[in-house]
Amino acid sequence: MVEQTAVTGLRRKLGNSDLELSPLGLGCWQFSKGSGMVGKFWPVLADEDILGIVRTSLEGGINWFDTAEVYGGGKSEEALAGALNALGDAARGAHVATKWWPIMRTSGNIPRTIDERLRRLKGWPIDLHQVHQPYSFSSATAEMNEMAKLAQQGKIRHVGVSNFSAARMREADKALRAHGLRLASNQVKYNLLDRRIEHNGVLETAKELGVAIIAYSPLEQGVLTGKFHSNPELVRGIAAGRKLSGSFKPAALARTRPLIDRLAELAGKYDASPSQVALNWLIHANGDTVFAIPGASKPKHAQENVHAMAFKLGSDELLELAELASRCAR
Repeated sequence: MVEQTAVTGLRRKLGNSDLELSPLGLGCWQFSKGSGMVGKFWPVLADEDILGIVRTSLEGGINWFDTAEVYGGGKSEEALAGALNALGDAARGAHVATKWWPIMRTSGNIPRTIDERLRRLKGWPIDLHQVHQPYSFSSATAEMNEMAKLAQQGKIRHVGVSNFSAARMREADKALRAHGLRLASNQVKYNLLDRRIEHNGVLETAKELGVAIIAYSPLEQGVLTGKFHSNPELVRGIAAGRKLSGSFKPAALARTRPLIDRLAELAGKYDASPSQVALNWLIHANGDTVFAIPGASKPKHAQENVHAMAFKLGSDELLELAELASRCAR
């Protein structure tokens, strides 16, 4: 069992916001109930399993949950809210982040869909509302102007973006400053095997502006758990969409094995698992800038997540893993 006292008090400020969040949140894409094209990426979870995942996350010190409009067309938002409401006082103080889907839309759709987001969330306030992708028929400035209006109306608390480039982050933050607001976060793919944001200006710009990075796919679709290295036959059983990742190819698994082996060695030192060590690297390698949102399709997965906050890798170990990962990713 995780020692709860080790993790429940761990909080850090999310970028330019006043939100005090755990370094790990729970990604809730898997709560999509198999609805819509995006929802079919995951198996359908029963309500009791979702309740157990949310309960375990909260008990382990996670105090925020990331969902989105496109996750099952609102089904994930509903499932998350239902679980939080069912937990009553145990969920008090929890924070919810969701996202507006911009593709084939204009910024004017943001105010038109906010009431639906709030309805799906069953009374839970939107602490962080994010633009899910940089692709829409409107500029980042136009989108931020609409988000600012929602914040001024009290319908959302803070504004974030997702998958934005360094330049688009700057544009978004500049637009929000005109309304007396700041950009809180940029949600991007980031893990030991995918460190593009370290080289394309996104991480550097985030640190300069005081914007938090929220890392999705923090375990590279499960590759960093080491289970596919131990048993390559498991690749056959994963969803077709996940198989598109080159990380599952035999050559890639062979190339990344030295990193997995070192994660396993450190896991033994910290009474942890390789995935917990990989998550720990993510939330400590850049000070307090990076948060991560691993998912969980079973309560035991949520238990795995929370233990990643119960220790801290040494500075030499953080550097060693970064260097080893760079060699393995080539």
